[in-house]
Amino acid sequence: MRTTVTLDKDVEGLLKEAMHRTRRSFKETLNAAVRAALRPIGTGSNRPPFVLSARPLGLRTGIDPTSLNKLVDELEADAFRAADHDDRS
Repeated sequence: MRTTVTLDKDVEGLLKEAMHRTRRSFKETLNAAVRAALRPIGTGSNRPPFVLSARPLGLRTGIDPTSLNKLVDELEADAFRAADHDDRS
């Protein structure tokens, strides 16, 4: 099909960059870009899906999980004091 298309400046720049990088013609580069953009998601890849196997890491020895809230409280109090000091200055 033959048609006339008006490209935005940024799209023109991207297309010229791709033409230079792939050493292909305008027509080939434009067709490849449109094909890639309009291809349904999930096709074209023969690679198996990436699977991450989770494993429990636990806490390091000496860290008490019940004291983690204390740390949060201390950090919050420090932030409040710093903000209060900044307001008074």
